[in-house]
Order: sequence, then C-alpha cells, then structure tokens
Amino acid sequence: MANMQLNKTPMPSQEPNVRNTNFNEVALGYTEQEAINEAKRCLNCKNRPCVGGCPVKIYIPDFIAKVAEGKFEEAYDIISKSSSLPAICGRVCPQENQCEGKCVRGIKGESVAIGRLERFVADYHNERCKKWPNETKNNGHRVAVIGSGPAGLTCASDLVRRGYRVTIFEALHTPGGVLVYGIPEFRLPKAIVEKEIKGLEALGVEIKTNVVVGKTVSIEELQSEYGYEAIFIGSGAGLPKFMNIPGENLKGVFSANEFLTRINLMKAYTPESDTPILAYKKVAVVGGGNVAMDAARCAKRLGGEVYVVYRRGMEELPARHEEVEHAIEEGVIFKTLTNPVEIIARTTEDKRDPKNNSVCGMKCVEMELGEPDESGRRKPQVKENSEFVLDVDCVIMALGTSPNPLIKSTTAGLETQKWGGIVVNEDGLTSLDGIYAGGDAVTGSATVILAMGAGKTAAEAIDKYIQAKNQ
Repeated sequence: MANMQLNKTPMPSQEPNVRNTNFNEVALGYTEQEAINEAKRCLNCKNRPCVGGCPVKIYIPDFIAKVAEGKFEEAYDIISKSSSLPAICGRVCPQENQCEGKCVRGIKGESVAIGRLERFVADYHNERCKKWPNETKNNGHRVAVIGSGPAGLTCASDLVRRGYRVTIFEALHTPGGVLVYGIPEFRLPKAIVEKEIKGLEALGVEIKTNVVVGKTVSIEELQSEYGYEAIFIGSGAGLPKFMNIPGENLKGVFSANEFLTRINLMKAYTPESDTPILAYKKVAVVGGGNVAMDAARCAKRLGGEVYVVYRRGMEELPARHEEVEHAIEEGVIFKTLTNPVEIIARTTEDKRDPKNNSVCGMKCVEMELGEPDESGRRKPQVKENSEFVLDVDCVIMALGTSPNPLIKSTTAGLETQKWGGIVVNEDGLTSLDGIYAGGDAVTGSATVILAMGAGKTAAEAIDKYIQAKNQ
C-alpha cells in the first residue's frame, strides 16, 4: 500500500552552526527504513512523468519500487542502465526542476524525494561493493574524449561499455572536471567522484591528466597521428566573467572559479595546502546562482562574515532553493537589489600593503525592479542617490563562465557561437566530421545532469558513426 504522507521523509543533516565550521558533507543520507518509507510514497504512475523530466531517462518508478521492497542492489542495477554517476547525481542534480518537478505527488504536497533515494541506493551499493568491474571486451575501435567532467565521463562510460577503447584527456592534474574543482566537499565528497572514476578505469577507460588539448596536442593530431576514429569535446566552460568595473585587479578579488578551485581541488582551507587562501574577515560574493552559493558557503567556513550581493530580489535568485536555504541557515547575509560599481583600494599607508592595492571596500548602488526584460525577468534599475560602501576585504565574482577559446582557436573549421559555445546538431555532431561535443562547452554553464545527457547522446551517435564507417 502506498504511503500517502504529504511531505518528503526528512533527511538527517548536520546542524547549521556546526556544519558552517567544517567541510564535511551537510546531508547525512537516509537510513534503510527511511528510504523504504519514502519509496512507498511513489504511486508508480503508468505514464511516468518523472522519467520524462530526467535528461538521462532513468527508470525511476522501477528503481523506487525495488527500494520499497528493500531490494537495494536490484534498484542500483536499474539506475545503472541509464546513469553512470548515480551517487553524484543524487547529490547535485536540480531534481526539483526535472524528475521531481514532474512528480504527481507534488500536486497535493511534496514530490517523492527521487534524488535522495538515488543517493541512498548508490551509497548502499558503493559501501558494500568491494570489487571493481571487469574490463569490457575490446571491439577494436578507439575514441578520444576531451575533458573529464560529467559530459566526458558519461560519454566515455557509455562507449567503453560498448567495447570501445576510450582515452580521456584532462587539462588538470586530477580527473573529474567541475565535480572536483567546482563543487564543494560538503555537497559532493571527492572520494565519491574518485570511486566513480576508478570504476571507469577498471572497465578500460584510460585517463591522461595534464594534457591541454589545443596546446599539448591538437584535435587534428589526435585524429591523424594518434588514430582516434572519433572525438568528443567535453571541455566545459571554465573561463570566468567579470563586471569590468574599477578595482577588479586588486588583491583580494577572485573569480569564483579560482576561489573554488583553490578550496576544492587544492584544499586551501588546510594548513598544509600549497595554495592557501587568506582568512578574509568580510567577503562579498557577487552573483546569485549555484556557484555563488558554493563560494559564499565556502567563505563562511573559512571564518568570514559573508555577503551575497545580487542585483535582483530573493525571488529572482537563480540558485537552487535548497542551496539558498542552506546558505541562510549557515549565516550568509543576502544583500539583494544591490549592484557593485567599484571595488575600493586601501587609501592609508599599511606596512602589510605598501602599494595600497588590496581591497578595503566595495561601492554599491541600490536597485529596483522595472518591467520584464527579454528573459522574462523584471529588469533591475538603479535607484537614484542610493550609493553606499560595503565594508569588505575580499570580493568573489560569481557571474558565470564561458568556454575557453583555446580549442576553437587551434581547430580549423570548428564552428562556434559568438559567445564561444561550440555549435552542434541534435546528436552532438560539430561542423567537423567525427568531432562531437556536449555539456558546458556547447551550452555554457549548466547542470551536471544536462551535461551527462549530452555525453550520453553523443556516445550513441559516435557508435553509429564508427559502425557505419566500418561496414
């Protein structure tokens, strides 16, 4: 019998005033009984709207039915048919806008906690599975994947399971892309990402780090000299955007990319880190998306007083509601309807900063919302005579990112959008034969699951392309 409770089964988590001083995972996960209780809320709808909301088309009611029966490994097998990164997706996917947003139970109450159940199933399996999978049978064909983020990992996973020998080329010294440099440990423990990647290597995927495609080796060389029959570009969108206001070159101004990479990948919060970040006292994070929430919550854990500065109101924040809630609970201060116009340098002589080139404040103006713009959101306008100075010694710009132009500039004939995104068709095929692309390199900054969906689509197209060429 279905469990008709209106609300989701709560997930245990660290208390806000405890978690904002450490980088341990915030959410603690369901127990077996909590997972079974939540799974029984699923009505197992015949038309399965939740599956339609999932970019990788997980058989959601099927795996939830197995959880309800306590058959957790069978549930994992069902998820694994569609998703190669379930422990990751269960933590960072915006389910409220995708599968859970389509759930019938959400009409009268809260939707089924699909993400929490996916996480539980993946964690249950990973805690008990001590053997790595066997290497897949080699079909004799080779594919190169550029970038080891969610798009690249998914593409590689789907191809290696079809027998292809896949090599991933990663620019950084650690594979995982945005999963390791962008998402904080308290949302996605890096041990989980590492285990997922080791599983792919066991299947036969080769990963080469410290290889910058477009500099170390070109796409043309991968085809002509190294013999890869197809290439997937999943290089992400790692080029940060700035406001181009006075003072952005001062010490203490970071892009969110740099700040989060130092925190997440280089462990800058630990005493032994090679790339430490100073313990700033007052931090302003400019922006309102998920990256801004990650940066603000990291800065809070370093001991600072943290402001999120956003030019629209709380209702217009593009970040996930859950992330905003967590930030507020942890003590982050939101200064909405506020826009920076200048970052101010020190003006008094300071032995620690003799050149007066570090941050001592941020000049802002108050905003008010006017008529909707082309995006449908009300356009922010400057309120007259509203200028004020926010007392901060660090500013983090979290205004979005665009694809790095390196691959475009070194690959003749690769068509891109004006803003840098690679142009592809519905199968992920670029303007070049045998070259596919997906994820943030195509769309700009988006979600992990959308990047995975693009990698999955491209893998299927690459398989058809190579098989057709060899008939």
